[in-house]
Amino acid sequence: MSEFEAGLSPGMGQARTQANTAAKATKGLAKGRLGLLASIVLGISTIAPVYTLTGALGPTVREVGAHLPAVFIVGFLPMLLVALGYRELNSAEPDSGTSFTWSARAFGPMIGWIGGWGLVTATTIVLSNLAGVAVDFFYLFLGQITGSHEVAALSDNLLINVVTCCVFIAMAVWICCRGIATTMTVQYGLVALQLVVLVGFAMAAFGGSSVDTPPLEFDLDWFNPFGVESFSAFTAGLSLSIFIFWGWDVCLSISEESVGSGDTPGRAATLTVLLILGLYLVTAIATLQFAGIGDIGLGLNNPRIQENVFAHLAGPVMGPLAILMSIAVLASTAASLQSTFVSPARTLLAMGYYGAVPERFASVCPRSKTPRYATICAGVAAAVFYVTMRTLSENVLADTITALGMMICFYYSLTAYACVWYFRHSLFDSVRHFLMRGLCPLLGGGILSVIFLQTAYDSASPSFGSGSHVGGLGLVFVIAVIITLLGLGLMLLSRLRAPAFFLGMTLHRHATVSSRR
Repeated sequence: MSEFEAGLSPGMGQARTQANTAAKATKGLAKGRLGLLASIVLGISTIAPVYTLTGALGPTVREVGAHLPAVFIVGFLPMLLVALGYRELNSAEPDSGTSFTWSARAFGPMIGWIGGWGLVTATTIVLSNLAGVAVDFFYLFLGQITGSHEVAALSDNLLINVVTCCVFIAMAVWICCRGIATTMTVQYGLVALQLVVLVGFAMAAFGGSSVDTPPLEFDLDWFNPFGVESFSAFTAGLSLSIFIFWGWDVCLSISEESVGSGDTPGRAATLTVLLILGLYLVTAIATLQFAGIGDIGLGLNNPRIQENVFAHLAGPVMGPLAILMSIAVLASTAASLQSTFVSPARTLLAMGYYGAVPERFASVCPRSKTPRYATICAGVAAAVFYVTMRTLSENVLADTITALGMMICFYYSLTAYACVWYFRHSLFDSVRHFLMRGLCPLLGGGILSVIFLQTAYDSASPSFGSGSHVGGLGLVFVIAVIITLLGLGLMLLSRLRAPAFFLGMTLHRHATVSSRR
């Protein structure tokens, strides 16, 4: 009997134990397809380091100046702490539902359902944004090849933009539906390309300097977080970490398809965030030394440079090979667009398997062993969301992406707290259990909760984000409230249609490993 079951009333515990004993069925996913390397590649792909850095380096320098490495490290810490909690939960209960399943088993079905809703909506928003960015760089790349500014500007045409975006989403869904093996074949090439170009950019930057902006000499003080001038800069750095490190949890979503499902996914998630931190630090130091932090020329405080760092620095740094950076950003967004579908599809699969949503979401293609229906639904949702937001206003889309941070903080912190509560009976069995199952996820969840609450408070201001507001409330806050209310409404509808899940009768169909280890 698991610890969760032990904390129930005797009658409920006995009923759930019987349900668990009666049904040990699996979800039908392909077993043993992904090893440690494949899981790490999928995690790096979802994070999309090239795509993330080109937009994150400039704004971070604007906030903290040359202390860019320090803020990256500070922002990395809550991600690592939460990842350790994920690792412990996966070791005890490997499940493709991750946040949904673990939160439901720790805090009950309703909290679990909302956790799953947070993950699905967050990834849907990211998918739409990735597809939009892929469209921009696709036409930029075509413009560079043809030398035509008119071709590069095609992404500004609304009809062409949304049609191309929907085509990209459809292609990503098609690849994912062909099976995890096909997905990984594409991922190896796309991830290798972007990492080679990113490392090449960093090495070239170390070997040169901007001709019109004084470079910086390497200084260990760059790594001193106490050198940042204000607490608001710390907050900005932590908020940034949500975006630049988010996506490693896909390693846990594929746990049931991994070799050694209890250990490999958690190890892959931890190694992924560590490798990404290393890449970020090397690139940040190289860029600082090359361009400096001036506000003219190629300096990183130049507002023009901050919009898209790699687009402006690739030429001076890489010379005639600069076009490779455009290809790398396009590859980064395309790879992440494809790999990001993994999490919502498998979360919806798990929700369907346990009866939290219609059973059809639990269907798995017998040939490809993938949740085809759930993947297609995620693709349709991403396309509809992008077309709607892009048609209404570009600011609406940008503000919705800002609201994404709140949802990520919510479901990451919820899962971290679930780890502490789930293992509450074994926290003091050993020093390792206290640290990995208690202190680390508790600290990580606490930090993300502070960011969530601060962002929620700030976003209520009509001047927050793009400055758009509804009835005196900031648009980001309004969007977050609408998404939350929609989730609550769908949860209540699901409870009326499928009460078994909400009565706790289906939660332990797949719980085959005791959480006390």
